Amino acid sequence: MRSGVLSPVQTPDESTAEPARQLPPATVSRLTLYLRTLNALLAEGAESVSSEALAESAGVGSANVRKDLSYLGSYGTRGVGYDVANLSRKIAQALGLTHEWRVAIVGAGNLGRALARYAGFESRGFDVVALLDADELIIGTEIGWLRVGDVAQLEAVLESTRANMVVLALPASVAQSVCDRVVDAGVHSILSFAPVALTVPEHVNLRKVDMATELQILAYHAQSLQAPELNQERSGA
Repeated sequence: MRSGVLSPVQTPDESTAEPARQLPPATVSRLTLYLRTLNALLAEGAESVSSEALAESAGVGSANVRKDLSYLGSYGTRGVGYDVANLSRKIAQALGLTHEWRVAIVGAGNLGRALARYAGFESRGFDVVALLDADELIIGTEIGWLRVGDVAQLEAVLESTRANMVVLALPASVAQSVCDRVVDAGVHSILSFAPVALTVPEHVNLRKVDMATELQILAYHAQSLQAPELNQERSGA
């Protein structure tokens, strides 16, 4: 199973480009943060940005920024920084955001409905084209601008909507079987919120979001921050 997505670096002229290198996973994660900042700067009409400003927005060091952007062949100009519009295009291209991404969400429970209503997908290049569920009481209802379809028709819906990404917002008991159907239907990019480890072929990109695990990690760090205070209170008692 592959749980990480490594995005290739592409040059503007792909016909003459050398074989693409793969970006380190940590770099991919940081590039998404830089892109968010760059898009905000574009909206404000900014033309250039320093590595220090990008670093601050992403919570990393400026050396990380320069190294990450060097993978894209972007080194900035001393005393000026990086061209905002050009760098935004390069990062979007490296992340694959210049392609058409059509997303189907399977599972119209609370999480699936919230995802379907999320306006941020479209602004970042993702078009939610379908929402599916197995509950007869939910099938046919409207969530936002989408009408909930029957998951029994999953394969037909994926084909008719030309979906090339699927989000699984499903209980653990059915997640694997639905995931297998998605893969067999030819969709090889899957984001799973199911509370279970899924198995997919090597050629499939699977990302898992486990909110309980993330909260546990957050609790660990919160406890670490509180520990010195607790120890100080005990010593002063």
